[in-house]
Order: sequence, then structure tokens, then C-alpha cells
Amino acid sequence: MSVELPFAPIDTIIRRNAGELRVSADAAEELARRIQRHGAELAVDAAEHATADGRKTLMSQDFGVEQVVDKESLELPVAPVDRIARLEIDDSYRVAMDARIALADILEDYADNVAEAAAVLARHADRRTVKAEDIDTYFELFE
Repeated sequence: MSVELPFAPIDTIIRRNAGELRVSADAAEELARRIQRHGAELAVDAAEHATADGRKTLMSQDFGVEQVVDKESLELPVAPVDRIARLEIDDSYRVAMDARIALADILEDYADNVAEAAAVLARHADRRTVKAEDIDTYFELFE
């Protein structure tokens, strides 16, 4: 599975949580891969909600979001998030713009939580760089 998200916004998310720590390219790539997998799983669940409501269009409420944030407030770009949403669902589904933005917001919060924990793990290891192994360790410990 290729990674749909560009690494630059992921790097930015890690850096805003890492403080003075540096961020390896491998960490951004690993977090992007994990975000993509999580987003695809959420879209499958959202498609099941839409189907139960007799719709073929995913909407923000299918992701459990009632109030959609302004797209400009997000670091993650919406177009790749749209592609992520479609990775594991049938091609007959559509993804409404509010659903794309809602999913981007969910995934950005998810990334912030992982990045914050990865920074703690890097500091605990007495390193000055957040590495992919910190992302992996987070998932070994908490998922």
C-alpha cells in the first residue's frame, strides 16, 4: 500500500509536539503510514453507518462528527485524506466534503496524540531526535 499523505504536513505535526527535538524523515513516514491505515479503517466504519442509513455518500456524522472545523485550520491536506477514505471502501461510495474535513480533523488529532507520545519516548531514551522506532513503540505500548 503506497502512502497517500505527503510527509511535510506530518513532519510539521510531529515538530509542533516535539518541542526542541529534531524529527527524522523515517518518523514522518511511519506516522503517515499509521495515519493512513487508521483513516482507511474509520472510513470502512463510516461506510457501514451510511449503508445502514440507506446512503452511498459518507457524511461527517458517519465519522461521529457533528461540528466540522474550518478546513483552513488543519495541517493535513484534504485531497489525500479523500484518497485514504476510499482505500478500503467500495467505489460506489462518495465522500462528501464535510466528511473529508471531519476525517482530516480526526486524523490530525490522532497524529498529535501519537507525536506527543513519541516525543516523550524519545526524551525518555535520552535522544534529541524523534525516530520511527518511537512511533512503533507507541503502537506497541498503547494500541
